Amino acid sequence: MTNTIPKNYTILRRKQVEARTGLSRSTIYSRIAEGSFPRPINLGGGRAVGWIESEINEWLQARIEQSRKCI
Repeated sequence: MTNTIPKNYTILRRKQVEARTGLSRSTIYSRIAEGSFPRPINLGGGRAVGWIESEINEWLQARIEQSRKCI
């Protein structure tokens, strides 16, 4: 959840983010609202949004590291 724009990036759509994280649509948007999940970017043309793949990967890595600390 950095503020830098990666040089090479891939945009993931919501269904891809759901599949990668295991979170439902409502959980994703709830966590965005509370500031604990990467915000999507507007892809233009109405309501089309996507997530930067590297930000999702960073979020997942942080969850893995956090869960390993508890063991």
